[in-house]
Amino acid sequence: MPKKIAPDDLERVKLLNIVSKRGFKDLSLEQLKRLIILIEKKDYSHDKKARKSKMKLLAQINSRIYELEEGKGIFS
Repeated sequence: MPKKIAPDDLERVKLLNIVSKRGFKDLSLEQLKRLIILIEKKDYSHDKKARKSKMKLLAQINSRIYELEEGKGIFS
């Protein structure tokens, strides 16, 4: 029997596809905050490289959120 994909996983993949194709600039502040929650939920403890990529991605998202909240980078 096929394993069902969780709605959170589908949402995470959808947002990550947007980021990979167009970057963080196409995501709203709410979408960025939701993406952080979804990425933090995902367990990558079995894979050191994936865990490192996760931390790097979270840092990039946090940087973009800071830019949006502080009014910097709106036009970039």
